[in-house]
Amino acid sequence: MTLRITTNASGVCLEVQVQPRSSRNQIVGEQDGRLKIKLTAPPVEGEANQALINYLAQLLQVPKKNVKLLKGESARHKLIEIIGVTEQELIAKLNI
Repeated sequence: MTLRITTNASGVCLEVQVQPRSSRNQIVGEQDGRLKIKLTAPPVEGEANQALINYLAQLLQVPKKNVKLLKGESARHKLIEIIGVTEQELIAKLNI
């Protein structure tokens, strides 16, 4: 699995592909260099974005404020910044 993960001074940036309205929140693998995540939330009024932030914060054991949506507010492909996590920690905690 080759994810596009970039490291910066404060943490890591990760490209994700979101599939809303799933039966449960789960990571389903990699697609085109992006981490594919299924979410139960519908894609209305930012609900799926908030669910994505909550889900990643819980998985990575970081505060929600440390997970930021940089790009793709209304798209399936998103760029997420996770502050205070190294690339190795990210891979280990996501079991990828």
